[in-house]
Amino acid sequence: MLTMNDVLRARRVVAAHLPPTPSWSYPLMDEVAGRRLVVKHENAQPTGAFKVRGALNLLSGLRDDVVTYSTGNHARAIAYAAREFGRRATVVMPAAAAELKVRAVEALGAAVVLHGARMADAEEHARTLPGRLVSPGDEPELIAGVATAYLELFERHPGLDTVVVPVGSGTGAAAACLVAAAVAPQCRVIGVQSAAAPAAHDSWRGGRCVYRGNHTRIDGLATGRGFEVPQAVIRESRQLKDFVLVEDDAIDAACRVLALRAGTQAEGAGAAALAAVLQRPDLMGDAVGVVVSGANITELELAR
Repeated sequence: MLTMNDVLRARRVVAAHLPPTPSWSYPLMDEVAGRRLVVKHENAQPTGAFKVRGALNLLSGLRDDVVTYSTGNHARAIAYAAREFGRRATVVMPAAAAELKVRAVEALGAAVVLHGARMADAEEHARTLPGRLVSPGDEPELIAGVATAYLELFERHPGLDTVVVPVGSGTGAAAACLVAAAVAPQCRVIGVQSAAAPAAHDSWRGGRCVYRGNHTRIDGLATGRGFEVPQAVIRESRQLKDFVLVEDDAIDAACRVLALRAGTQAEGAGAAALAAVLQRPDLMGDAVGVVVSGANITELELAR
């Protein structure tokens, strides 16, 4: 099981490559939420999303070339870290992956293979390719790296009552729970996932990893199964106090709120935490951390 020592080691790795991301409040956001919100801007990362932290931590300890599968942000993170450490990376993406996301991965030097209609097809094909297979979720080093974001958040804002975390594979929720249990046990962690892709939610509720339909249009939340390692970290920490499902339309609405009231661009997954705050104010305290996990919005999302 991961410990805070793993997180502290990861912070040394991440700090050598990335500065801390900002976290602050916006009066117009507080107004719409009816409480103080602290927005953690992981959308300010060079890859546009929080996953680069975990990728840097993982690849810092590898000597092999890597292969992975992803619809976007994990792919870009692995490509970025591979370039930093002089590794070759191959990323398998579903054939319908957004062109701009494919180009972003290729621009970082990774090879992209388009395969299959679903993420499960991409995963199956990735397992046949040479290189060290990197799971988007079941890698402890990814979680330890992502946890550095929550360590920054709690160090800067120690009085938070609640932190709301978007959940796809679950690395972010696991990271938040790990850090909160160690340095801010009074803070409640709440996960949020699309109601159209509830695998992580149902896995946590049921106490075991399950497969569920994956019909969301929100790429960063589009997972069809629970991942064992994040779920184990979440259960062990006992810090996740609730898990909210929100509709895709509510996530789009939260993107608009962030754009208009905070002047910040968020992809769907990056706005999911705010969507949960607006939908379930009864679960929130007076001071709430909202993690904007990514900015990599597609043209279609932007139009909506």
